[in-house]
Amino acid sequence: MKLLLILIAAPLIALAILYFAFPERLVALMRSLVRRRGRLVQKSVTVDGRNWPYLEGGDPSKPALVMVHGFGGDKDNWTFYAAGLTRDYRLIAPDLPGFGENDRDPALPYDIESQAARLKGFLDVLGLDRPHLGGNSMGGWIALRFALDYPGRLRTLTLLNNAGVTGANESELQKLSADRDFNPLVIANLEDADRLVAFVVHKPVYVPSRLKPVVYGDALKYRDLLDRIFWVIADEMEAKPLDDRLGEVKVPTLIIWGRHDKLIDVSCVATLENGIANSRSHVFDHVAHVPMIEAPKATAEVQRAFLAEHP
Repeated sequence: MKLLLILIAAPLIALAILYFAFPERLVALMRSLVRRRGRLVQKSVTVDGRNWPYLEGGDPSKPALVMVHGFGGDKDNWTFYAAGLTRDYRLIAPDLPGFGENDRDPALPYDIESQAARLKGFLDVLGLDRPHLGGNSMGGWIALRFALDYPGRLRTLTLLNNAGVTGANESELQKLSADRDFNPLVIANLEDADRLVAFVVHKPVYVPSRLKPVVYGDALKYRDLLDRIFWVIADEMEAKPLDDRLGEVKVPTLIIWGRHDKLIDVSCVATLENGIANSRSHVFDHVAHVPMIEAPKATAEVQRAFLAEHP
C-alpha cells in the first residue's frame, strides 16, 4: 500500500516542483508530450541563408502535407490535430520568418507575396514539388497566394479561416482595427493575454498564472515586431484582397471555418466558394478562429476525407 501511494505521489510531487520552481521546463515537457502524441519531431533546414525550424511526422514515403500557421502562431499550432493525419501523410509544419523560432529580422518585408516566395524556397529545399498545402488565418492567405503565384506546384489547397478575402459582413477585428492606436492581436502585458485568447477562440482554455510568463513570453518580447507585421498585412488586406483572383485557383480546395470567428467573418466562406470553382466547405459550430486547436480531431477528419479524394 505504501509503495502504491509513493508511485501515485511521486509524479504529482515532481509536477508540483516543476510548476512552482521550473515552469519553463513544465511547458517544454507538455509541448514535448503533445508532439510525441502527434508523432512529430523537430527538424530544421537552411533556406537562403536563414534557418527554418519545422515539425515533421509520418512516413516520408507518404504524400506530403504542409501546414502554415497564422499571425502570432508557430509550428506547434498543428500538434493537437497532427495525430489524425501523420498515419497517412508526411506532415510538415514550419515556423515562418518573423514567428516562432525562425528569424525575427525586423528589416524583412512581411507582405504576403514575400512570405509566399519564402515558403516556396522552403518547399524547394525539402524537394517538395506538388505537396498538399494548407494554412490558417495569415497562413491560409499565404497558402492561397502561393496557389496563385505558383500554379502547378500544389496537389490540393486547404484554407482554415484564412485572411486575404472579404465577406459580406465585417468582423470584429475589422471594426477594432479602424483605431490605429490599438492592435487587437498584440498583448500589452500578461493580464492582457486572457483578452486575446477570448478574442481568438470560442471557449478559452485556462492558463495558470505561473505558466503565463513562459507561454506568452515571446509575444511580449517581440511585441513591437508583431505590431509592425500586423499593420503591414492589415493594410494589404484593405488595399489588395484576393477576391477578384479566386477564379485563378485551379487545384481542389477545402475551406474550413469556425462559425464564431471574430477575426475573419464566416461570410468569407461564400466568397471563397463562389470564387474557387473546385471547392467545398465545412463550417464548425462552437468553434472560432483556430479549428485545428479548438476541434483538432474533427478538423483532421474533415481534411483527411478531402485529401483521400485527391491522391
